[in-house]
Amino acid sequence: MGAQVVSVVVAGLGVSGTAAARALARRGEHVVVLESADGERQRAAAADLASLGVEVRFGEQDELPEGASLVVVSPGWRPDHPLAAAAHRAGVEVIGEVELAWRLRDDARGAPWLAITGTNGKTTAVRMLTAMLTAAGHRAAAVGNVGDPIVTAVTREGAAREGVAGEGAAEPYDVLAVELSSFQLHWSKSLAPLAAVVLNVAPDHIDWHGSFEEYAAAKARIYPGAQTVIYNADDEGSAALAAPYGRRVGFTLGVPRPGQLGVVEDLLVDRAFTADPVHEAAELAGLADVRPFAPHNVANALAAAALARAYGVPPEAVRRGLAEFVPDPHRIAHVATVGAVDYVDDSKATNPHAAAASLAAYRSIVWIAGGLLKGAEVDDLVRQAAPRLRGAVLLGADRERVREALARHAPDVPVVDVPGQETGIMDRVVTEAAALASPGDTVLLAPAGASLDMFTSYGARGEAFAAAVRRLAQR
Repeated sequence: MGAQVVSVVVAGLGVSGTAAARALARRGEHVVVLESADGERQRAAAADLASLGVEVRFGEQDELPEGASLVVVSPGWRPDHPLAAAAHRAGVEVIGEVELAWRLRDDARGAPWLAITGTNGKTTAVRMLTAMLTAAGHRAAAVGNVGDPIVTAVTREGAAREGVAGEGAAEPYDVLAVELSSFQLHWSKSLAPLAAVVLNVAPDHIDWHGSFEEYAAAKARIYPGAQTVIYNADDEGSAALAAPYGRRVGFTLGVPRPGQLGVVEDLLVDRAFTADPVHEAAELAGLADVRPFAPHNVANALAAAALARAYGVPPEAVRRGLAEFVPDPHRIAHVATVGAVDYVDDSKATNPHAAAASLAAYRSIVWIAGGLLKGAEVDDLVRQAAPRLRGAVLLGADRERVREALARHAPDVPVVDVPGQETGIMDRVVTEAAALASPGDTVLLAPAGASLDMFTSYGARGEAFAAAVRRLAQR
């Protein structure tokens, strides 16, 4: 008896790969999953998929299985992976889980997508958007790079519409708030969201994409099929990506022109989704409704509001949504005030663009920075922040590059280098920062780099910082 014909190869047994394999198997496809790691979690996932007839092959897999007609890659698989190259040589299409989800949705009845990407602010904006949609009475879910894999939400929603017991949500979704990373967009081709936004564009993940141009091109894939293109009028990169499209709506921290959302005195206002944008503005919320308050968070709120308004959410639901929104941890979170010095955890600032936004929110800062810079440069960041810096404490693998930038652009700022990766290093970091700070200063953890050189996640880095601050307060 010959081997069963492979119809779809799923590359990677992570959360999105497992969801893709499950959805495809339930549609009758013969699925083979290729997974390089062979651990307890992977074996458990393979056993679960085996009940659906999915075969999992462990070990490095650089060759395309015979008979494959489609390859679905997990977001972390680089474009130059040998398996992707083998598929291209064989003329086999390579897509990602997001593209698969789009193809599996019911075009006529499926919940529309409101899609968000950008270098920074994606998760905050998508959660704000979900809160606004829910406040308006819509059944909404945050999915994609946050929450469930999109293919899970789409198949669950489809099952709910068909009334398949045990498979779907209790009721089908009205709308999906979709967060998309550059990795996910790289492998997407035909997305057509109801509305889409690129929050901002700055160098990030250059090591994965190969160049800033390729990174920006991946972000741009969110726009071509969108009915409404939403862009950040204050961000050159976002505005440039949106420029070729006709139905554009901008948002700005300044006073909005017709066709934009923006800020007038202490109010967030809409001059795009009103009956007469030239002569009429809708009040959406107050600046005090944005938490935590910082300029870049106001921009996130405006972007979320633009997407919500594109779906028809009334102004009062925008305000209620912002009031009900609960910020995620490690995003400009105030930890404590010790000796008239504020300690703020923004461990989520894992690239220079995010760190710049965080640094701009405070006037006098002792900056804790370092980590993995992922190929990004920090000179512009340091140059802009220099007038606010009262000191800097550096840790992590690429701290020397931050030190060199400080020497070039802020030579009078005292710098403390904390080497090592041992447990408890954050206590020394916080102690050194406290020694540099004066009453009225803010000690700000905004690393500008990823955390995996020293910690399991940016969350673990932020928790270590907060715990060290609490120990400082008890001395």
